[in-house]
This record gives sequence, structure tokens and C-alpha cells, in this order.
Amino acid sequence: VLKLFKLLHRTRQEVFKNDTKALEAARQKINEEFRNNRDETSEEKISELLKIASDVEVILRTSVIQAIHTDSDKIVLIPRKDLLQDNTPYLDKPTKK
Repeated sequence: VLKLFKLLHRTRQEVFKNDTKALEAARQKINEEFRNNRDETSEEKISELLKIASDVEVILRTSVIQAIHTDSDKIVLIPRKDLLQDNTPYLDKPTKK
């Protein structure tokens, strides 16, 4: 449980780097969820909660992109290296191999 708690906080720091509002909101939410369930004794419920926390960490790490408003109608996206993937170019007519 502690390992997953620390992993979520490390992921939060990486995903929301330089965004103090998002960092604080995520910190509070992580701490609140773990605090609300700290007295849980059912092994089934604990394993379910750990699975949810693990899924949240994966979603944060693989799906969240930071954006900055630069003008009233412009947004700059700041993707992390682990979000960038090789892209296959689009072809109107597929070629035969």
C-alpha cells in the first residue's frame, strides 16, 4: 500500500510539474482517498482499492498532457517523453507487401 502511495505521488510530481494548483489538488485527493480507506480490513475491498489506485497511476502517466494558455484563443501542449509514440504515416491507398 505504501509503495503504491509513493508511486502515485511521484507520478503526480512528474505529470503536473510546474503547475502548483494541479500538484496541490492531486496531493490532497491522493491523501484523502488513502486516509478515507485506511481502516479497511476486508482483503477483497483492499485489493479492489489497490487495483483502482494502480489504474489511476497508469492513466495519469499515459494520458494526461499539460497545457498552457498563451493567448486568449491559443493553448500550448507540453507532452512528456513517455507520451510520445511513433506514428505511422497515413496513406490514401494502401500498398501491397
